[in-house]
Amino acid sequence: MRHAHGRTYLQGRVKRGFDLAVSLVTLLALSPIYVILAALVLVSSGTPIFFSQERVGRYGSPFRLFKFRTMRPGSDRGLHITASGDHRVTPVGRFLRAAKLDELPQFINVLKGEMSLVGPRPEVPRYVLTYSPEQRRVLEARPGLTDPASVLFVEEERLLGRVEEDRRERYYIEQVLPKKLRMNLEYIERAGFWYDVSLILRTLKAIFSHQPGD
Repeated sequence: MRHAHGRTYLQGRVKRGFDLAVSLVTLLALSPIYVILAALVLVSSGTPIFFSQERVGRYGSPFRLFKFRTMRPGSDRGLHITASGDHRVTPVGRFLRAAKLDELPQFINVLKGEMSLVGPRPEVPRYVLTYSPEQRRVLEARPGLTDPASVLFVEEERLLGRVEEDRRERYYIEQVLPKKLRMNLEYIERAGFWYDVSLILRTLKAIFSHQPGD
């Protein structure tokens, strides 16, 4: 019953209406901040200002996820995960990533219906190919700006930074990703409006109390 309730909410008008209202208000209210952040990226490391990457969305449909660029141009040809101390990250990028400000352009993805405020964080196709049939159930939900795993792994870059670079991706796939998927499958079971609100508040608290690593 809980799964049926969660799935109904995930596909319903209440969740989509909440996504539309919050993303539209956020984009309008924070438009001056977007301009300032765009200028910081441009002045510090040139163009492009935005980073776009293919991610796997609901029911396995691909889409382009947007972020403010935090790495040097061409860095996307390397590992798809980032650890603390990663030489690819620019000085301004470190600030943006620590405060999660690089994620702000994803409200555009939410407005377009490709993402939700709350839902399993979208992965690149390379990692989705490793999912088991059970794990692929996370694709029943629109991917989100935050999810339960985002709160638990708020210091993910620091965690990955403790792993040798040549073992980092394997560690992520075998150790971190299964935990994230397990938590997000539980989210699908429990999904509801007030649970979404609580996750948003918990995410904000985790971000503001987070002490970024080196």
